[in-house]
Amino acid sequence: MATMATAGQGAIFGMDMGSMSHAPQSRTQRNRELFDLQKSARRGPTPEVFFVKHIDNSRIVKADDPERRREMRVFTLTMSILFVLVMVYVWQHFSAIEIGYQVETQKQQVDQMLEQNRQLRLSEAQLSNPVRIDQIARAQLGLEAPAPGQIVRPDGAGSNAPVLAQASTPTLP
Repeated sequence: MATMATAGQGAIFGMDMGSMSHAPQSRTQRNRELFDLQKSARRGPTPEVFFVKHIDNSRIVKADDPERRREMRVFTLTMSILFVLVMVYVWQHFSAIEIGYQVETQKQQVDQMLEQNRQLRLSEAQLSNPVRIDQIARAQLGLEAPAPGQIVRPDGAGSNAPVLAQASTPTLP
């Protein structure tokens, strides 16, 4: 392609030299003809020229830059601290969410236990009803009302037996 461009330019310039000697042309007309000839000689808006250059970088040793190393250490330390702070925040956030779920679960358990306690108190009140107990004792067990004098209390209260007076002497320490 490069050879075509140079060959086209040589032909153009050869023609220009001959035309310059014949008759005087206006510059704009001559430039336009040159541009049209160059345009037809190339494929795109610019000529394509490729140069092959073999570069061997195997012997190059990178120089140590202490300023760059210090900058990289500071950057790494800053990013590490930022990462740790973000991870602590995320950990706290998810822990708070998990604890919220646990609190809700325990609230539901408390509500269930309160309902169960209410049910048990209701059952206790129904089962300890004296009228119900009396009906079961008479109908199922065949028990009757006690006769007078049949009830004996361990402390002796309520009986018609005489009670002896007792005197207690105060003790001094």
